[in-house]
Amino acid sequence: FFLITNQSIAQENIMILKLKDGDVKIELFEDVAPNHVKRIKELADSGKYDNVVFHRVIDGFMAQTGDVKFGNSNNDDFDLRRAGTGGSGQNIDAEFNDTPHKKGTLSMARSQDPNSADSQFFICFDDAPHLDGQYTAWGEVIEGMEFVDSIKMGDPMKNGSVEDPDKIIKMWIE
Repeated sequence: FFLITNQSIAQENIMILKLKDGDVKIELFEDVAPNHVKRIKELADSGKYDNVVFHRVIDGFMAQTGDVKFGNSNNDDFDLRRAGTGGSGQNIDAEFNDTPHKKGTLSMARSQDPNSADSQFFICFDDAPHLDGQYTAWGEVIEGMEFVDSIKMGDPMKNGSVEDPDKIIKMWIE
């Protein structure tokens, strides 16, 4: 018999998102979105999220990133005009859950098809209850939200499209 502390359980479910202004600590919700968390970890472990831009950022709503095909500024396929249209090529079935979309929630981006999430995700700047139960929430910022809040905003007249966008410098499991 040995005691497993919350800290030892949580250690494998803490992700670090390095941004230009500092590190963001994210608690992963493996209990409610196990397949999404597994895929996010795989992509982060393989460096796929490193240098990926925040291609769509809407003030008061969210910052979207994770296009590992067209949004990685170090890839040959990088195309800012196409960023947001690509992914890893591996869709993940929806794992909608009761997690509210509030300031700091991380959730998967998808098309009209509920089972179309791939590698793209967004971080909520504010509460967005209209997203609850329709997008797979898989994590929450527990430290460094001020660094998320300082991500360069997009043009509201262009659906949040960002010229010269900020990017994920590096993303890893703590």
